[in-house]
Amino acid sequence: MLCFHFHAEQHLRHVEKDVLIPKIMREKARERCSEQVQDFTKCCKDSGVLMVVKCRKENSALKDCLTSYYKDPAFYEECKMEYLKEREEFRRTGIPTKKRLQKLPTSM
Repeated sequence: MLCFHFHAEQHLRHVEKDVLIPKIMREKARERCSEQVQDFTKCCKDSGVLMVVKCRKENSALKDCLTSYYKDPAFYEECKMEYLKEREEFRRTGIPTKKRLQKLPTSM
């Protein structure tokens, strides 16, 4: 199994390294920074057009939280392994992970 991961990494395409894995990183980081996301969202709703001025503290806390994940090599590896697992499952089944997990069709 370890050989697979090493071998698979050698064949990561540019779009996988620069688009698809970072997309997973953003999604997971937002989940892990959910408290800061909620604080910033609430501040924006409460502040209206003054949000740029009034929500600096919340915006800064959210940025700091997200950046700490984006710069963490272990977090990148975790997201890369998740991507490789999803890619392997897609190659095996032909069904994207998100579609396998959906219970209802997205369009009627």
